[in-house]
Amino acid sequence: MNKCLRFIFSLFTVYTLLSNTLAVYAEPRDQHTLILTDEEKEYISARQEPLKVGFVQDRIPVSFPNENGEFDGISRYILDHLSEVTGLKFNYVALPTGEVTYDYLLGEGFDLVTSVEYNDENKKARGILISNPYLSSRKVVVAKNDLEFKYDAHLSIAISTGSQTIRKVLNASYPNFELIDYPSIEACFEAVNSGEADLMIQNQYVVEYWFSKPKYEKLKVIPVLGLDDKLCFSAVVSFGEQKAPSQEEGRTLISILDKAIATMSDDEIGTYTIQGIMENQYKLTLSDFLYRYRFAAVILGVSVFIILILATLLIRQRIRFAESRADAKAKGEFLSTMSHEIRTPLNGLIGLNYLMTQKLDDREQLEDYLQQSTVTAKYLLSLVNDILDTSKLQAQKLELVIRPVELNVLLDTINSLVSNAMKDKKIRFAIQSEFIEPCVLGDEIRIQQIILNLLDNARKFTPSGGKVDLILRQERENNNNIKTVITVADTGKGMSEEFQKRVFDVFAQELDTVSKGNQGTGLGLFICHSLATLMGGDLTLESRRSEGSTFTFIGEAAQPPEKHKEKHVTTMQKRPHILVAEDNELNGEILLELLHGDGFEAELAENGKKALQMFKDSAPGTYSIILMDLLMPEMNGFEAAKAIRALNRPDAKTVRIYACTANSFSEDRDKALSSGMDDFISKPVDVEELLNKLNK
Repeated sequence: MNKCLRFIFSLFTVYTLLSNTLAVYAEPRDQHTLILTDEEKEYISARQEPLKVGFVQDRIPVSFPNENGEFDGISRYILDHLSEVTGLKFNYVALPTGEVTYDYLLGEGFDLVTSVEYNDENKKARGILISNPYLSSRKVVVAKNDLEFKYDAHLSIAISTGSQTIRKVLNASYPNFELIDYPSIEACFEAVNSGEADLMIQNQYVVEYWFSKPKYEKLKVIPVLGLDDKLCFSAVVSFGEQKAPSQEEGRTLISILDKAIATMSDDEIGTYTIQGIMENQYKLTLSDFLYRYRFAAVILGVSVFIILILATLLIRQRIRFAESRADAKAKGEFLSTMSHEIRTPLNGLIGLNYLMTQKLDDREQLEDYLQQSTVTAKYLLSLVNDILDTSKLQAQKLELVIRPVELNVLLDTINSLVSNAMKDKKIRFAIQSEFIEPCVLGDEIRIQQIILNLLDNARKFTPSGGKVDLILRQERENNNNIKTVITVADTGKGMSEEFQKRVFDVFAQELDTVSKGNQGTGLGLFICHSLATLMGGDLTLESRRSEGSTFTFIGEAAQPPEKHKEKHVTTMQKRPHILVAEDNELNGEILLELLHGDGFEAELAENGKKALQMFKDSAPGTYSIILMDLLMPEMNGFEAAKAIRALNRPDAKTVRIYACTANSFSEDRDKALSSGMDDFISKPVDVEELLNKLNK
């Protein structure tokens, strides 16, 4: 139980740190001017080729190669900032694991090394010049929970091969300690966890990363040594006859970097630090979940994933807002609104996850907690979607997908999605339609989004026993174009005249509705109005207090699409056989369980290459549907879909291929369709929507 509490407490601590930091960043930041000497300016001007910068590989989240092998982490963010400030260009190259010598750096032509420890030993080292620190933290001691630490005890210390500068410090200050070399930081953790070594010493940010691995839940931090861990840059210079930049050039480079570091405020460094920590969290594996609670860990993992997405979106939104002082008012509104909207469901999720660990043997109570967690997680997901849509609309980067829309099908879909919620609140819900042309051109997803948003608002603010109507009618104009008018009318509480003037503004909410617990961000109507405008139409409102509200969406008048040839549908005699292409083991197992539970026959391929081979090896007609992830190793989803469509067999052209991915932007959808896929399913997957689509 203490293990689960430690994880939840750690998660809450990170979120609190993020919130407090963002609140600080809402204030204008002090800016420092970079003042260079003529000699330094000449150095930058003359430096045409990028500086070759070496980075260490196993210091997540400080310095490490990402999935593409590129330099990433807090040090990368800071170096990119310094490049922008100074005009210097950097080419990042990974250093080999283990101890790196001066001769190696000299022979490989490195100009600069990052994440070097700032200490007296490195200050005096031959062939390198070090800068002032750009990142300060602490070194902490990691041990098992049951270890009793004493300074004079004979203890074995695990030291990673790339952290040898601490060896002399420990030998001088703690002669009773036995130092044992290990090839990596993870190997040091394994040694302490297994009892092979008593302690390990490492940067606190790196330790926090590995502490997220459930396997190490029996380890603890001992804050006893009081060692600072300051990181700096090291310039490689010549001494004697070696061919390398002169010491004078090295001093000029270090001087430029020192001045650039000095221009960075604590707020800026804090932003990069939090961004590095939050965007590079330890990714839980299936074995990690199984190590803990098989059932509750899945819900907890989904919650953490959503929280990380929200945190990343908040940071990026804050950076965009901070770029212009003219956006000061929007900054405050965003932080205040998002803080309220995220903290409430987040508090509920944390509490429910704790309660679930207490009720693992009480199935009925556990199911109730899971249902509440699902509702809360869906609300957080809707918040993510609203933030993304708002960001794209404000940046004018949202693109429409114009296709024929069958209005009868659209209304049937909407009815299936909202009718139960209306019945649960005892609201009379009716749909009326009057068509001139039942098929029109438009973006079906966005039209559906507008209608569902308006209906959800109507449901929220209409009391039990009230009525909500959805009315669709069409008008023929003089030029024979068809104009579609969609109306959502309710008998709810209505709106004040004052609020109606700003109802379509970002974050607009009427105070008395907020105080009475109607949850929302104030983004929905802004998105609806913006989408209506983007489509060439309009969204209007009529409302009176205590009488209700009527929203009217008028679509752009247009020629009806050409009549489509009648489709011949063959009724399936059995459930379709599905091939799931998914490289994430946990996601793949969850999808298989969902499909098997609903009666589908399904198989898993761990990447696009394997999916292609399984389809090739199957008898024609074996697979009816393929759920294809897009970003996979060896062969991605786009390539796999193209390869399947190119096969010389009858079912290669008819098998349904659905892109199933977290990449939900319009350009990803277009690329998926152009590669031969039939439709697009966004992650996190809406289970009901997925099963409905597959059953059709």
